[in-house]
Amino acid sequence: MAVPTALRTVTLTIDGRQVTATQGDTVMDTALAVGIDVPRLCHDPRLKPVGACRLCIVDIDGVPGLPTSCTTEVADGMVVQTETDELGAMRKSLLELILGDHRVTCPTCDKNGDCALMDYSYRYQADQFAFGAYQPGPVIPNFTTGNQAITFDPQLCITCGRCVRICDEVVMASALTFTWRASSVEVSTPFDMPLNETSCVLCGLCISTCPTGAMYERSAVGRGQMKDLDSVRTVCPYCGVGCTMELQVNRETNRIVRVTAPVGCVPNDGNLCVKGKFGFEFVHSPERLTTPLIKENGEFREASWDEALELAGRRLRELRDEHGADSIAFLSSCRCTNEENYLMQKVARTAGATNNVDQCATTCHAPTVAGLASSFGSGAMTNSIDEIKDVDTMFIIGSNPTEAHPIIGLEMKKALRQGAKMVVCDPRRTWVAEHADIHVQHKPGTDNMLINAMMAHIIASGLHDAGFVESRCENFEAFSTNLEGFTVEAAAEVCDVDPDLIRRAAEMYAAGDPSSIFYTLGITEHTCGTENVQNLANLAMLCGQIGKRSSGVNPLRGQNNVQGGCDMGAMHGDFPGYQKVADEVVRLKFADAWNVEIPTNKGGRITDFIEQAADGALRGFYVFGEDPVLSEPNQAKVIASLEELEFMVCQEIFMSETAKMADVVLPASSFAEKDGTFTNTERRVQRVRKAVDPPGQAKPDWEILCLMSTAMGHPLSHEHAGEIFEEMASLTPSYGGLSFDRIDEAGLQWPCPTPDHPGTKFLHEGEFTRGLGAFHEIEFREADELPDDEYPYILSTGRTLYNYNIGNMTQKVAAIRQKERRNFIEMHEADARALGVADGDQVTVGTRRGEVTVQAKVGRRTRPGALWMPFHFVDQPTNRITNDAFDNVTRTAEYKVCAARVAKAAPDILVDA
Repeated sequence: MAVPTALRTVTLTIDGRQVTATQGDTVMDTALAVGIDVPRLCHDPRLKPVGACRLCIVDIDGVPGLPTSCTTEVADGMVVQTETDELGAMRKSLLELILGDHRVTCPTCDKNGDCALMDYSYRYQADQFAFGAYQPGPVIPNFTTGNQAITFDPQLCITCGRCVRICDEVVMASALTFTWRASSVEVSTPFDMPLNETSCVLCGLCISTCPTGAMYERSAVGRGQMKDLDSVRTVCPYCGVGCTMELQVNRETNRIVRVTAPVGCVPNDGNLCVKGKFGFEFVHSPERLTTPLIKENGEFREASWDEALELAGRRLRELRDEHGADSIAFLSSCRCTNEENYLMQKVARTAGATNNVDQCATTCHAPTVAGLASSFGSGAMTNSIDEIKDVDTMFIIGSNPTEAHPIIGLEMKKALRQGAKMVVCDPRRTWVAEHADIHVQHKPGTDNMLINAMMAHIIASGLHDAGFVESRCENFEAFSTNLEGFTVEAAAEVCDVDPDLIRRAAEMYAAGDPSSIFYTLGITEHTCGTENVQNLANLAMLCGQIGKRSSGVNPLRGQNNVQGGCDMGAMHGDFPGYQKVADEVVRLKFADAWNVEIPTNKGGRITDFIEQAADGALRGFYVFGEDPVLSEPNQAKVIASLEELEFMVCQEIFMSETAKMADVVLPASSFAEKDGTFTNTERRVQRVRKAVDPPGQAKPDWEILCLMSTAMGHPLSHEHAGEIFEEMASLTPSYGGLSFDRIDEAGLQWPCPTPDHPGTKFLHEGEFTRGLGAFHEIEFREADELPDDEYPYILSTGRTLYNYNIGNMTQKVAAIRQKERRNFIEMHEADARALGVADGDQVTVGTRRGEVTVQAKVGRRTRPGALWMPFHFVDQPTNRITNDAFDNVTRTAEYKVCAARVAKAAPDILVDA
């Protein structure tokens, strides 16, 4: 068999150096790879090369003229010169032409210090007046006027086209274009619309690719030139993608001025979404907590750290001693670092003497951990983000990646551009649904009926991988017998979809070479969430679509460190690395390491804690970086339950709704104010670095946890986060080969058991973690609460692109609030018409638990009879009305299905939209 062209190597000479390259590479890529800096202005490795600026011209023996290196492919024996007198003269002239049509403002330009035009002009000593002084053109309306995120200065633009191309090729938003022609060409928007009225998603990639200061962050203007800013590499604090970013810090003001990301960085290749790019303003919000607070007579007063810690530690200790291990509980935070989650579960089990510890995975992805672990032996994403672009068939169910995980969404778009097929199963018409080959718009809560019918059709059609099933799996006979009653026709009726769509979806997934499954909370947040996950594992095993590159089952984790929070053992049944508390050998291991007796009480989850508080069994609660009043379902019940506590301490950066109910509030640090690690959705452990000092008396969370442990009677201290990581890694086999030094540059993916292990790109190659993959017989169970005459609609909830979880971070950012500042409900136009509701009207949405008044968004994004709401907004909390019915394994709430009604709001309760 011939070696594929992409794998053939060629040898060439560049500037007298013999180098080896891969056939198909360009001369520019090859030169840059060996450290030869070829000048370039229109080139971005994320884009298709166009050779427009012509600055990258080179001299190639035997080739007439001076070809552009970015569009010229390497060839065996090629001899290239990148710097000659002729090339230098040509480049100088090209730059002088550009400068003649460019307002040179280097002394006052914010981009000074990171401007390619400035650097090359100096390098080739270009004269800005060689072709006369710059003459500004006619003033035309600026499409960024009034935009809180992006500003565009056409007089600094060199019309390289990178912003237009990245918006079109990478983001696929096409919000930017060229207007006019020839020397009058300008960057603009379609029909010169204001940017916020276009398809722009405010990702800021136009800024990231701009080689000059033409495109820039509006909030950064005048805050410091790039040459004077310190760059601190860290990890985005929002979703689970874990984008590498660089905080550009003005040391004189102790402020983050702007956020950038280097092209080529892992896992985002220089790309960020609106939250990563602009969502840092919360760090400097005047609403930050800056001093400890103690509540007396219903009001908070400022206190010293010593006083607050003494009170908090003493009261939790007294409740534990008087009422036992189950009387106090600890809620850890997946917004915080691995080191802090490790410490929180350690504090719970040592100073607290209890296994009552949990974190937000119970709210979202606990069914992933339980379901995949029972099927494969490991409850994590099986593949890497950079493998997505090579997937042949993407099967996306219960997930809206372009909004909830935008950078993974970009990788999916890359796969589509390379010819991938896409099957989307979603009750809503999301971006991926609109661009899918097949969109199954099934009824919310019928996922298992759909998946079972797909698998039954695959088996009946002989499309399953019999060899894989035979050699790698167990319990197939019982599993396949269970599918006999799940016909495509029966599923079509239950799911309310065309039966042919089910068949085609099944066939397309089975035939993919390879196929990969992607899901999020649309699968897990059900009373059958764990069963949903097990059934997706069934589907992958049935077709042999797992255990290889670009093929597997990929839960896209929600919060920035929810994978790490689970890995660190901030769960009642697990120590770090999913070592079981029930295992006596494991308990002895940790008892010896921590020099304590490990508690043996069963422990509980956040949903248990709320019910136990109402019953009086739970008396003390330590809440760290979470806000269950807003995040948990049936808000009125949550508030009433927490009011029954005898004592609660909250460790937070803002006065959250839960913190308002606390007896002691401890001011903590944001991601930008401390060191540590996050673990992203692909199991990549990455460094988080301190960039600025915390405000007032706020402290790093790991330091507060040590102080709290000491105040509770168990002395604990560490010098720095790296010391905590070393202790954790020494006790956690999957992290055993990791250290701050090893992950300094790009991180590594667990399992990484030894210091010489390279990390694991994808899981289950050759063998599942548990040995044989386990098929599960899954029956279809309806949702806990279905529509009836009083509540005739199905309500689901989820995330939006512009906000994050409870919104305490994003809603403090002007760039984001300009796009989305109020809660809303999506409803189908037929349902709205029947209710007399128009797009933009205020409506009251009610369930058996309460009501909330929001703006209606009317269209065809939802299916008839279905409603959808985000859950981010403090003043209009959707979780006031969600159903507190839980998954039968993990106690994750059914946020995706409850019965609801809608009515046009009365004039006296209209909400400012």
